Amino acid sequence: MVWIPGGRFTMGSDGEHALPAEQPRHEVVVDGFFMDTTTVTNRQFAVFVAATGYVTVAERAPDAAELLRQMPPGTAAPPPEALVPGSLVFAPTGAAVGLRDWSQWWRWQPGADWRHPDGPASSIEGREDYPVVHVAWDDAVAYAEWAGKRLPTEAEWEYAARGGLEEAEHAWGDAPHDPAHPQARIYDGAFPTHAAAPGPVASYAPNGYGLYDMAGNVWQWTSDWFSETTYGEDRRRGRVRNPVGPAEAADRQQLKTLRGGSYLCSDSYCRGYRVSARSPNARDSGASHIGFRTVMTSEQWRARTEARDVGLAVP
Repeated sequence: MVWIPGGRFTMGSDGEHALPAEQPRHEVVVDGFFMDTTTVTNRQFAVFVAATGYVTVAERAPDAAELLRQMPPGTAAPPPEALVPGSLVFAPTGAAVGLRDWSQWWRWQPGADWRHPDGPASSIEGREDYPVVHVAWDDAVAYAEWAGKRLPTEAEWEYAARGGLEEAEHAWGDAPHDPAHPQARIYDGAFPTHAAAPGPVASYAPNGYGLYDMAGNVWQWTSDWFSETTYGEDRRRGRVRNPVGPAEAADRQQLKTLRGGSYLCSDSYCRGYRVSARSPNARDSGASHIGFRTVMTSEQWRARTEARDVGLAVP
């Protein structure tokens, strides 16, 4: 982890590629915190599972009642044979398609989970230093609590991603993404025609705070509920300090906020690798392009250090 000094910054964007949920720009102050230099890896997550016996959401059979609670009234119940453990896996189309219907390039894969990122026949052998994927929000929170940490707020995440470059569009600065000399792992070529996957963490240069992969590779969970009106509400409050987002979910889908983009982002599709980009995702849904990193307050850091000093086992 590295220390991210607290400070003031202007959150959001009114740039050419900004979406409504990134607006309006507003002043935010965050206190200092520690942040993981990389997203949590398969190696790190395996230690957590070995120590706790934790079973991720993707490894559990879906609950029909919970699924229906998130759907519009009158939705038919899924057939019993569909209620098997699994997750969403990227499935290239092989040819150009319209980009409005994401179901064209995502496949529900029974048996896909963090140990089997491409399906039951795959494994993480040789991918120990890749980001763990197929983790739902609750899985990320469980890991963070076990490690004496927590997920970052959106404000903390964006402040850290900017790396001291307050007005920059990207974690590396204002320069556009350069496919010849890539600054991050994003989709290369015409999306979504060919296969792509995450790569090892820390494969590209860090930002100004020493953080790797704050753009691309995998989307990262934050602690905030997602709302398109959050920024407008914060703007009306004036300068806000340590905002934590809405107090509750905005709708039945229980949407949390993802940040950072992934290996599936590209200039022709989502540009989610920009520091201000936000994406909603159901808290109980992971995918092959979603991971996370954690943060600690200075108080958590001191408690962890003191525990180690007296010989206690600390993750």
